[in-house]
Amino acid sequence: MTSAELIRQKIAELPPGQPFTPSVFLSLAERSTVDKTLARMVHAGILARAARGVFVRPRQSKFGAIPPEPLEVALAKAHGEPIEVHGAEALRRFGLSTQVPVRPVFYTTGRTRTFYIGKTPVRLQHVSPRKLVHPGTKIGMSISALWYLGKEQVTNEVFDAIRARLSQEEFEVLKSVAPQMPSWMANALHRYVRGKLNA
Repeated sequence: MTSAELIRQKIAELPPGQPFTPSVFLSLAERSTVDKTLARMVHAGILARAARGVFVRPRQSKFGAIPPEPLEVALAKAHGEPIEVHGAEALRRFGLSTQVPVRPVFYTTGRTRTFYIGKTPVRLQHVSPRKLVHPGTKIGMSISALWYLGKEQVTNEVFDAIRARLSQEEFEVLKSVAPQMPSWMANALHRYVRGKLNA
């Protein structure tokens, strides 16, 4: 089997809609061979370019190809860096806000940069590693929301909304990472938990 055939076989095994970069195939072939094979598959309509340097085998619906989720493209683009949704988006997902961010923004420990999905700009924004605890999970999203709100706006109602969307096990994990939180956040969480125990 040729290198190009090996690449095509591996692509066929990837779930439709999952973005990937050429680096996935460098164990199978030289970079030039990988690039040529992917370019030919894009030209044949088998693959689509999700962003610069990011490809996807499109998922299909009766209305046509379904674009990949910005978060999935950001994860591929970040090359292993931890990624978390922006605090404003985290609030929306927890039902604490109805505002939809104008453009997708994700936190990362890598450098700040912008890439495009079609004509839509997607921003990877550098933050301190201490703000990314359990990234890519509901626990990490909870902490992202709390950081975004800040000391004065984190209330018991906020924790109620977060807890309602976490399993008991996830909430226990959130409590266990309190030592990694800033003191104001950890204290607010402890007060909330004590209040529920004494209610």
